[in-house]
Amino acid sequence: MKIVSWNCNGAFRRKISAIETLMADILVIQECENPATSKDNDYKQWARNYIWTGENKHKGLGIFASSEHTITDNGWENDGTKYFISARINNQFDLIAVWSHHAKSPTFQYIGQFWKYLQINKYKLSEAIIAGDFNSNKKWDKSDRWWNHSDVVRELEEINIRSLYHEFYRYQQGEEQHPTFFLHKSEMKPYHIDYIFAHSVRFPHITNFEIGDATKWLSISDHLPIIAVV
Repeated sequence: MKIVSWNCNGAFRRKISAIETLMADILVIQECENPATSKDNDYKQWARNYIWTGENKHKGLGIFASSEHTITDNGWENDGTKYFISARINNQFDLIAVWSHHAKSPTFQYIGQFWKYLQINKYKLSEAIIAGDFNSNKKWDKSDRWWNHSDVVRELEEINIRSLYHEFYRYQQGEEQHPTFFLHKSEMKPYHIDYIFAHSVRFPHITNFEIGDATKWLSISDHLPIIAVV
């Protein structure tokens, strides 16, 4: 199964043809419009098999599946954290879509939002893939926070969930050689902040892992798609 996560940087309805070239089974898209309220009929027609969440109808988080797959909202508790979707895929495994948000939190911003979500739902993750824009990297760890990037990765590893990029390319956290985000679309400001994690027992083998080519994707977004085949 091919899973793609991409922060489309808004106006997803105009970028569908680009993402379709990846021929994904499941798409996790950050900053996409809510198909239910969109006035674009082509977008509504395309988005027949999806789950979406968000407060801004123009920029939320969505899971989109091709027609041969079923996705069901698990309805897991999130205690107001932003933004996460838990879906059951083909009644076989759980997919957690992530767009770690500032959330106007004075303390638990970005990776802190995911840390809080993890504390609530950790015991449910025995069959999970977790994919999205985490807005986080080990390079930004703060030692006085018990929920920094390294702490979250450690907690996931304790329940047998590992980063597929780091396993496939054999890099350590914080030593990534492939950016996933370019601030202001500048190739001089590269960062690795998007990840796909998977449970090592349920998904022991990675067939492939790729990150989109900046020469193609930076013309339409500040993020590159990340692609895992499991």
